[in-house]
Amino acid sequence: MGNDDKKVMSIINEKGETEEVEIIIAFEFKDNKKEYVVYTKNEKDDNGNVTVYVSNVDRSGGEPELLGIDSESEWNRIKDVLRELSKPDQQ
Repeated sequence: MGNDDKKVMSIINEKGETEEVEIIIAFEFKDNKKEYVVYTKNEKDDNGNVTVYVSNVDRSGGEPELLGIDSESEWNRIKDVLRELSKPDQQ
């Protein structure tokens, strides 16, 4: 299994530099039409876990823009989606 399976996007970081990140999943809540992307820079924390980032995707301008999530209710919904995705397949 090679790197061909990875979905990559370029983002502009806080320093104004372009960097490539790996997309884990993108999804949309149908009721509010908000789109999100979960991605990683393949960094590991002190416990050896890969750090992931979640952003709201704003497509109202020309280029899609990644925005932070500051609503606790929004975070809770996103965490529910991530929990569901992390469950082993139930067959």
